[in-house]
Amino acid sequence: MKIAIIAEYNDKLRPHVATNEAIAHSAKKLGLNVETEWLSAENIENVDELMHNFNGILIAPGSPHNETVMNIIKFARTNKIPTLGTCGGFQNIVVEYARNVLNIEDASHSGYNPESSDLVVTPLTCSLAGQTHEVQITDKNSLTYKLVQRDSIMEKYYCSFGLNSSYVNAFEESGFKPVGRDESEIRIMELENHPFYLITLFVPQDTSSFEEPHPIVSEFLRVASL
Repeated sequence: MKIAIIAEYNDKLRPHVATNEAIAHSAKKLGLNVETEWLSAENIENVDELMHNFNGILIAPGSPHNETVMNIIKFARTNKIPTLGTCGGFQNIVVEYARNVLNIEDASHSGYNPESSDLVVTPLTCSLAGQTHEVQITDKNSLTYKLVQRDSIMEKYYCSFGLNSSYVNAFEESGFKPVGRDESEIRIMELENHPFYLITLFVPQDTSSFEEPHPIVSEFLRVASL
């Protein structure tokens, strides 16, 4: 099976190294032969043709914020390809959904287009970059809760932006549901009626180990292998 990882790989960036490690941890546990390919959005010309070659798509920390990435995310969502988005991947997936499902044409990320009238991704109340925090699983019927089997988890962050709270209801009412949060903001979301479409503002890859692969990464690979 093949997994596309959307970002230009940087071996000095811990979330990128952790992504390779976490996939190896989960693949070994599941007995899967997983081939990964890091894809720089700058080098992709035909999104539909290329993405058909992959069983799953991981929108990684540090993924570029541009139209090519938006098209990759849209392709994964509409073609029901198992998709995991973490950190910057969470942010990019939120913008794509706002534009193409919620029909917010000017939906933007304040870190890239601060003058937009519809900033769906805005600075967090407090930057989480470099920190480990508790995440409360708020929906006991969610996939995340079924995977972790706990009311809360401790996770590592590398970001300073997240979903603008003004748009939470619109996402939830359309089926893209918040299922995890801390004391102030949304940290995990899941899309209904999709084999696997889950986004986290934290980086689950960075708490994975061979002894205990992260269950979110493992489930992503398991569904992608079907």
